[in-house]
Amino acid sequence: MKLLIQGNNIAVTDAIHDYVHEKLEKAVKHYQGLTTKVDVHLSVARNARVNDKHKAEVTVYANGKVIRAQEGSENLYASIDLVSDKIARQLRKYKERYLDTKTHAQPKTAELIPDQIVEPDLIGDRTPELPAEVVRMKYFAMPSQTIDEALNHLQLVDHDFYMFRNKDTNEINVIYIRNHGGYGVIQPRNGNE
Repeated sequence: MKLLIQGNNIAVTDAIHDYVHEKLEKAVKHYQGLTTKVDVHLSVARNARVNDKHKAEVTVYANGKVIRAQEGSENLYASIDLVSDKIARQLRKYKERYLDTKTHAQPKTAELIPDQIVEPDLIGDRTPELPAEVVRMKYFAMPSQTIDEALNHLQLVDHDFYMFRNKDTNEINVIYIRNHGGYGVIQPRNGNE
């Protein structure tokens, strides 16, 4: 297991590193064949008004999927315990949903996608600019998925929303958790309507 531990407002001591390694190794031990990399981000809030000052965020890369969990508490070691338990549950859910069902599925078949010519200059005479409010940018692959597949991914990444390319329409959609329960999907409206 390739483990990367980073700290924000905290020095990652040998004791913390060993504790994180022990807990996460225990959490992913049954899924060693699936996991390629585990990223851990530990942070401490310096604001006195923040209740759960110690946060632990774990991102597991498993067979091309991203499984993420985040927990916070008053104690760093408690946060690590909570997040390792949560990531173990999510890995078990991932294995049950995706891998156990695929063992009984049809053999894999490949779909040949025709090569497309990409124009060398996509932005033309414009200069790329980002708004001043952008703090962080993330890039990720966006394969075509059904809404049900996107819902399963949403449950694995521990976020409020998940962006995906809809397999039926080939458009970018967002599935999100509604405040009053259930899920919603945001789809672009046809320009003629």
